[in-house]
Amino acid sequence: MKLIVDTNIVFSAILNSQSWIGQILLHPDDSLIFFSPIFLRKEILNHKQKIKQFTKLSEIEMEELIDLIYSKINFIDEKLIPKTILKTADELTREIDFDDAIFIALANHLNCKLWTGDKKLMNFLKMNGFKRIISTNELKSELIQNK
Repeated sequence: MKLIVDTNIVFSAILNSQSWIGQILLHPDDSLIFFSPIFLRKEILNHKQKIKQFTKLSEIEMEELIDLIYSKINFIDEKLIPKTILKTADELTREIDFDDAIFIALANHLNCKLWTGDKKLMNFLKMNGFKRIISTNELKSELIQNK
């Protein structure tokens, strides 16, 4: 299963690598393939000091964890996403959070689901007819069911 990983998921994995999110991302089932736009790296870098405050990790430990997480994700250059798909995603997210548009656009472009822990975003997208979305609980259930 191809999944788009958003910033919320990566934050969660960094903050608690032993959580379900951390375990799924760091030790993925063979059936999972993770993708994300390069923009994710920029967001993590922009919030690095904030993340560091919440973790008990040293600078080196945090860098190693981030590198390990990144090694599990296939990063896609946003420039490869057609402008029409970007425009549709932008229109869909305009009311909630512009930064989420690139993740939604990539999900549409790759014809796969967006894995997010952002409940506000999930509820908004579902209310507006966006079906390519999966929560951690839904993903966990699917993984358990497929074993």
